[in-house]
Parts: sequence; structure tokens; C-alpha cells
Amino acid sequence: MTYSPLTAAWICWVIVGLSPVMGKYAVGVISPVLLVFLGTLLGVLYFAPWITKNKEWKTLFAQKTCWKFLFIGTFGTALPFTISLIALHYTTPGNAAILQQSELFYSLLFAILFLREIPSKSQLAGSALIVLGVLIILIKEQYTPRWTGDLLIVGSTWMLQAGSTIAKRLPKSLDYRVIGMARNLFALPALIVILIVMYALNESFVFQSTVTTWTVLGYTGILKYGLAMVVWYKAIRALDLSKVTAIYLSYPILSFLISTALGFETPTWHQLVGLAVTCMGAYWVSLTVQKEGH
Repeated sequence: MTYSPLTAAWICWVIVGLSPVMGKYAVGVISPVLLVFLGTLLGVLYFAPWITKNKEWKTLFAQKTCWKFLFIGTFGTALPFTISLIALHYTTPGNAAILQQSELFYSLLFAILFLREIPSKSQLAGSALIVLGVLIILIKEQYTPRWTGDLLIVGSTWMLQAGSTIAKRLPKSLDYRVIGMARNLFALPALIVILIVMYALNESFVFQSTVTTWTVLGYTGILKYGLAMVVWYKAIRALDLSKVTAIYLSYPILSFLISTALGFETPTWHQLVGLAVTCMGAYWVSLTVQKEGH
């Protein structure tokens, strides 16, 4: 399929925006860890033809990068995606999408601590808005059933940034499809361990063979873990990174609107304010990146 880089950016926006909603549909029909496990298997199948055709299997298991791939697969896919699905048992897709913007705060923190990148005042101001938007929701939801899910989201997004930080240290010669395959393939060991532990503890696994279950699974493996990675890299390689980032970071708006339309939540003032503040902060950060020429 041929499409422009801008179209690719919007395809990625739609896929990611649907993620919290699809995760909510998964509640009660498939266990979170089982969904991520089966989704990563589909992701592996998605990238396998290209990897095989281009003889990149050896690259995946090269000693120089395999441990980095294992870290990225564990902390960039297996753990945070499982936790976010668990969180949706408690909170709403809208809340989840907005609170996932806290990842930008961790991005800033990790850049300072591990990449020795000193943020500008504008970056700090934009990040402060994001934190403020997150706090507006967390404080309002304090001690409610949603609060458990909200805290799980905010408490796990650091893992995504940890994975991204290690990914920045990968050789620049690696094709993005190799990285996409690695994120899926090397997520499997951690997921298998979790499944074994759950089995040993007699935890029940849910899998209802329904249209909803197979739709969510297909979305997760083929679209979220497969196509989304392809279109993201297609977009950022051809367009200004800040423009693609600005599009991507607005996805909570789509999540919130779809979630509301489907009846998963009734909009509240603190959600609307939190959404507006986090989006302003994300856009501010994006503009700062553009001005600084990154």
C-alpha cells in the first residue's frame, strides 16, 4: 500500500487513539497479559516475512544488541502494555489516554539523567503543563475506583521512556522493521514468565472466543504492534519530527471523543480541563523541538 508521509502520521494517530478504547473492550473477555502475549505473537508474524526476505534474523540475535532488545521488549512492550490494560479494568479510556501523556515528563527526566540533555526553559514550561493536567485528574479522582487505574497508568509510563532511552543507543544502521520485530519478539520472555507465575499461583486466564475478542486481538497484533510502527517511522523519516509529534500527541482527543460516544464515560470538567492543559503542554514541547531544530 502506498501513502504519503502525512497520511502515515494520521494513520498512526488513529491507531494509537483507538488503543485505550480497544483495551476497554478487552475487559472481561481476555486477560491483559494473555492479550499482550498473543498480540506480540501476531506482531512477530507481521514482521517475519520482511525479516526473512532480507535475512535479518542474525541481526536480531547479534550479541551487541540482543540484550538491548530484551530490555526494550520487556520495558517498552511487555510490562507497560500489560499494566495499561489492567488499569482499564478501573479507569476510563479517556482518563487513560490523557494520563499517558505523563510519558513526556519521564522523557524529560531520563534525558537529563541518562542522555545528559539539558532542557530549555520552554521545554520545562511545556512539561510543567503536562504534569499539571495529569495532577488535575489524579486529585479529582483521589480515592475513587478510577484512581487505582489512573495511578497504574502514571506509574508505568516511565517504562516506555526507559525502553526509548535504550533504543536511542541502538546502531543507527538498524532498519526500523528490525526494531519493530525486536520489540515484539523480545517481549515474549517476560510475558512467558508472567504467564507461568500466574499459572503457578492458580490465577485464572480469561479468553472468550467472541467477535469482540478476536477484533481486539487483531487490532493489537496487526495494527498497534505492527502497522503503527511502520507508519510512525515512515512519517518521521520524511516530515519534520516536531510536526509528526504534534499530531501524535493529540491522540487523547480522539480517545476521549470515541470513549464518550460509546458510553464508556460521561465528560467531567476536570477531564476536559486536564485534556486541554496536557495537550497545550504537549504542543508547547513540540514547538520547542521545532525551534531548536531537533
